[in-house]
Amino acid sequence: MGSRPPAVDAPPLALFRTIAHHDVLLDRFRQIGASMLSFGRLDAADRETVIHRTTARCGASYEWGVHAVAFAGPLGLGEDWLAATWAGAADDPAFTPRQALLVRAVDELHDDAAWSAATWAALREAYADDELVELACLVGFYHLVSFVCGAFAVEPEPWAARPPAPSPAPPR
Repeated sequence: MGSRPPAVDAPPLALFRTIAHHDVLLDRFRQIGASMLSFGRLDAADRETVIHRTTARCGASYEWGVHAVAFAGPLGLGEDWLAATWAGAADDPAFTPRQALLVRAVDELHDDAAWSAATWAALREAYADDELVELACLVGFYHLVSFVCGAFAVEPEPWAARPPAPSPAPPR
């Protein structure tokens, strides 16, 4: 998670220029983000499902749009998938069963700050312990990203995607 998205020729992201007002926090923010994006243990498509759904649930169109272009596109996650992350439910046909589980997990953490027994059992079947820790931390980190975007009304990057629907994903 550098200051520029991969494969996009652009100045440093507005998000980083905003956080740069606090140099120590910017350094730590970049370290955590880079660790999750470059050295995370979750599959890239799983990671993007979590990031897209988290930012959608928080109404963070800025970050959702950056990830749609810089990460989801290169992974081959298409328009139906993008639309479902923004405004669909966990049972949306655009999601694989694994993605549907992740959407449910994100929605539960967003709504309740915990996983239900059924979701926890399904996650335990699908993911190793280190991946489960990463999953919860990823949701938390992208809540932080979303809060910064909203608190400072970070303007969309000119090259970033715009959400396909006017409002974030509904509660489960």
